[in-house]
Amino acid sequence: MSGEARSLPVFRAENVTRVYRTGLVEVWALRGVDLSLSEGEMVVLLGASGSGKSTLVNILGGLDLPSSGRVFFRDQDLSCASDRQLTAFRRDHVGFVFQFYNLVPSLTARENIALVTEIARNPMTPEEALERVGLAHRMDHFPAELSGGEQQRVAIARAIAKRPDVLLCDEPTGALDSKTGVQVLEALYEVNRDLGTATVLITHNAGIQRIAHRVVVLADGRITKDEANAARVLPSEVSW
Repeated sequence: MSGEARSLPVFRAENVTRVYRTGLVEVWALRGVDLSLSEGEMVVLLGASGSGKSTLVNILGGLDLPSSGRVFFRDQDLSCASDRQLTAFRRDHVGFVFQFYNLVPSLTARENIALVTEIARNPMTPEEALERVGLAHRMDHFPAELSGGEQQRVAIARAIAKRPDVLLCDEPTGALDSKTGVQVLEALYEVNRDLGTATVLITHNAGIQRIAHRVVVLADGRITKDEANAARVLPSEVSW
């Protein structure tokens, strides 16, 4: 499958708000967000801490619900889905990659991925998933025997092993140095290009935006910019 962005929407967010309440205090994390994500598209989300990036990704991924507005995954309305429906949605359609790797330390790289492939509907083998991120030679190593970048690539392999429709990445290079971060970005770039997996990538690093099809900037819970890149660059060309 080509990595060119597709026109068919995977996600549509319509006037989404998210308000957190503690006693009489209200915190508006999102304020009327409209966003779409197409098949095969990579979108980078930029913004300061507290701008609403992670809240938006959590709602897209079915980890949270909007206070108002609607969110659709294709023709499924996630904003009124039950807990059981959201669990099935996450299991069948979404891969998550976070800043911290969340690997099980007592399991090898291969075994960490098998935790996902054993419950997925049409998974890759753990070996294939690790091959895709360049770690076939490390599959029988434990997390403590891997570098930070290698652990993050195992986390990416685990996320893509179930062949998700969408990959949601929250600061996947935030704990890494520039050289290691580029290796992780290369894995994400190749998954998007080769598998056509729609990808949302949160980052504080403005240089990373150049690898995406589109850049969305949030501030104070609102989208302030949504622009397509005229041309994408390879992760090795990113200014760190």
